[in-house]
This record gives sequence, C-alpha cells and structure tokens, in this order.
Amino acid sequence: MRVMGAETEYGIHAPAAPSANATMMSARVVQAYAQVTRQRAAGGAETRWDYTDEEPLHDARGWTLDRASAHPSQLTDQPPVLDAEAVALAYGREELELDGQDESGTLLMNMVLGNGARLYVDHAHPEYSSPEVTNPRDAVTWDAAGDLVALAAVRRLAMDPELPAVNLYKNNTDNKSVSYGSHENYLMPRSVPFGDIVRGLTPFFVTRQIFCGAGRVGLGQDSSVPGYQISQRADFFEAEVGLETTIRRPIINTRDEPHATADKYRRLHVIIGDANLSQASNYLKFGTTAMVLSLIEAGLAPKLEVHEPVAALQAISHDTSLTTKLRLLDGRRVTALDLQWIYHEAAAKLAQDTGVSDALDGDGHTHEVLERWANTLTQLDSDRPAAASSVEWLSKLSLLDGYRDRDGLAWDDARLGLVDLQWADIRPEKGLYYRLLARARMQRIVNDADIAAAVTEPPSDTRAYFRGRCVSSFGKDVVGASWDSVIFDVPGYGRLQRVPTREPLRGTKALTSGLFARHREAGPFLAELLGHNTNPPGA
Repeated sequence: MRVMGAETEYGIHAPAAPSANATMMSARVVQAYAQVTRQRAAGGAETRWDYTDEEPLHDARGWTLDRASAHPSQLTDQPPVLDAEAVALAYGREELELDGQDESGTLLMNMVLGNGARLYVDHAHPEYSSPEVTNPRDAVTWDAAGDLVALAAVRRLAMDPELPAVNLYKNNTDNKSVSYGSHENYLMPRSVPFGDIVRGLTPFFVTRQIFCGAGRVGLGQDSSVPGYQISQRADFFEAEVGLETTIRRPIINTRDEPHATADKYRRLHVIIGDANLSQASNYLKFGTTAMVLSLIEAGLAPKLEVHEPVAALQAISHDTSLTTKLRLLDGRRVTALDLQWIYHEAAAKLAQDTGVSDALDGDGHTHEVLERWANTLTQLDSDRPAAASSVEWLSKLSLLDGYRDRDGLAWDDARLGLVDLQWADIRPEKGLYYRLLARARMQRIVNDADIAAAVTEPPSDTRAYFRGRCVSSFGKDVVGASWDSVIFDVPGYGRLQRVPTREPLRGTKALTSGLFARHREAGPFLAELLGHNTNPPGA
C-alpha cells in the first residue's frame, strides 16, 4: 500500500477570444464548477483552501530557499487573487454577475471538492489535484474523475451566451514554448536518504516515457523542428535535480512539503510525467513508480547511472523506434527497453522474495502491474499494433500516420498539430482519444460508472474520505481545508476549529463513517469528534 495522487493542469483556450487572459479564464472554470456543485460553506462562499501548512521552499537536500531568491511561481503558499472587475474588463463587459464571489468581490479561485480533491487556478491554468489513494487503479479512477470535473465546468460555461466558450485540453504544452504540468505525488518514509531516491529514480524516470509518454507533434520547446516525439514534457527539462517546477525543470524535484507528519513521511513530488488520457499508460505510470520506490526503500534498486540524464531523456523522446542506446557510467550502452527490463526484473524479484503485500499491496495490484509492465515492454519491442491500444504516444502516432498516409502530410503540416490538440480535448464528442475509446481501440482499466462515482465520492481508505465527507455533509460550516486539515466555523465554539489530518491512512471510511452517520449538523459532529479524545479519527 502506498499513498499517491495526481495533479493535472489543463490547457485552456477560448477560440472566439484568443487574447483573453488565461488566468482569468481559468478562474471562470473554477467559478463554473462551483456553480455546478453549489457546495456552500460559512458566509455563502465555497470551501476554500487552507494555506497554513504550505511550505514550498523547503528543499529535501536540507535547506530552505530564501523567499527573495525564489521565482514567483514557487510561492504556492500564497492564495491567488483576481477581482471581478478585472475579469469583467478582460471579457469586454462593464458588468459581470458572478455567482459565488465573496463579499469583497473576489472571484473564487480555489475550492475543495466533496470527493476530497482540490480545484484551483495554478498560474494560468485550471488544476485538479486528485484525492489521496492507495493503489494505481484508484489513482487512474480519481484522475479521470478530474476530467469529468473539468468537462462539467466547460459545459456550464457554454450555457452563458454572453461569454466566449472555453475549451480545456489534457496535454502539457501549447507548442509555442510554454509547458504546464502533470505531477504525481507518492508518500514514502522520511528515513530513506534522498540521495538513494535520486540514484534509484533517475534512470527509471529517463526511460519510463516509453510506456507512459502522451506523444507530441514537433521537436524542441517551441515545436520548431518537424517531427514526432514520445513525451510532451521531455524537451522542457533542463536539470537533473532541483526545487523549481516551472523554470529549470529537474528530473528529480526536491520540494520537501510532506502534507503529513513531517518527521515520519516524505512526499515525493514528481514533475516529469505527461498528462495521460490512456488509462493503461496512467496505470503503469503510477504502478511502476510505486514499485520502484519499494525497491529503493528496500535498498534493492538497480545500480545504474545514466551519462547526461537530461540529454538522454530528450534523445529517447525523439526516437520513436526505441533503438537509441544510452551510455551508462559503467561503460555499458543500453536501450530504454533494456533499462526498463532491468527495473522490472528487480521489482519482480522483490515481489517474489517478500510477498506481493510488501511490494505494493495485497489486493492483486502488484501482480497486475508486473504483468502489464512486462507485456507492454514485449509489445513495444515486437508487436507495436498490440501496444497501440494501451500506450498513448503510440496510439496517437498510429492515428497521425493514418492522416499522413492518406493526405501526404509532412510533419510540419499545421493540420497534424491540430490533430494533436484535438486528441487532448476533454469533450467526448470532440476529443480523438475518446472516439478511439468508444470504439474499443483503447484499453480500459476502470469503467465509466466508477469514474462518474469518483466525481462526488472520496476514496474510502485514506484521509480524503474524512475531508470529502466534511465538505459534502457540512459544507456551510467548513471555511477551509487542505491535505492535512479541515477548518470549521460553528456557532457556539467561539473560534475556528481546526481538525488536523496529518496521518494519511486515518480518517478513512472504516474509522469515521459511523460518526458521519450519527450527525446531520456540524455542531454535534464536532462535539463527538473533539470532545472525547485529543486524537480524533481524522488526526
């Protein structure tokens, strides 16, 4: 069992208003979803994010970056502010009725959802951060639920004839030198030396794109070189290790912000992944990474060092034949497939030696991850048509090659770039991925009913259950929440009541469902939660 989760920044575009401010459009997306959910908190506003424990400048290497030296994009412990007047001016309207703005006229840009997730404006993009889960199948489910959240916001915005339609895309670049992230988070013991994490993960991250890359038309950050590559993000990485996430992007990110008991846990913040629509690619991304972390924790990660990892990352991305050989510091030259097989064999041995419950969990995920990992590597080597139903970059390439063959298109033809963009459109009637999914040409890991349920229901086996149920059950009395707290404002208490949730595997359905069942009002709920012990079920 490993606590994990995803963060997805969606590409945003208003075709009828190409000069519209992206941050303001993103605020409208969050605002629109607030109108969909009507999750009301104290004072009539939605449940806001609690920034109290945000520490984005702590570095896992043992220091804290001075705020004066930090890039503004790193200061994620400050809430974004965008007033309604500025939005109205951006849309060319003197007045704009905004359901959900607070008494100061400030637009809602950050909210906690009833499924335990967070929806907010991250710089110039709407971002959905999934609730914490404990296995790769649930990671896929609640990540895909975010796509439905984004779709609901798009549909709601389209109902206003006075506003330009907004489209959202699950991709990672505008192909004009701007990239936006798809991040993963994994909880691991604080006792594991960070140097071991760097050594164990770097070769794996350099090469895992061969099964979880989302594919991209164009080479280089601005796509100025014609071609097609495996990863949306690879060309935007410039460092091996570092704290930044939007500049000088590193393969291994060092942000030390555990959102949990700090002396017990480390949250590994992974910024190198692509945003995956393919459920199979997403499943392998989470599942294999979790298994490699188990190898590192056991001291059994393969002893490999790649020469110039950043250059190797980009060389692999630019070679869809998968024949590029990487130079290892011990003198060997191996392909990305070779290197992934080395990691697979080590993970399989760990599972065999310790039992699957120690490798990932006892519910069959370890066996499924190992089997899918091996089958995918085999297919990438010898049966690409079979691999195309699961590996996103290869499926997209097959579709693009069909257009190229039919119409004689070169890789610099603008129509191919439009196909690439349409692949990522979250609207099922427009998105090319969804068309292939409907025709059973893409593999499913989870069904549509489970994904739809995850839009409103939190995972049952982490603290996300407590957070989500607090929001959905007592929304008018919850004035703030974060990964490690829920804040109530209830008459009679005299001051805000902050319920800590620092243990990710507490606050579960098993521990708290009875408490929710017994109380319809927040006051009695808090009285029982806080009145009988100082370490409540959510702590």
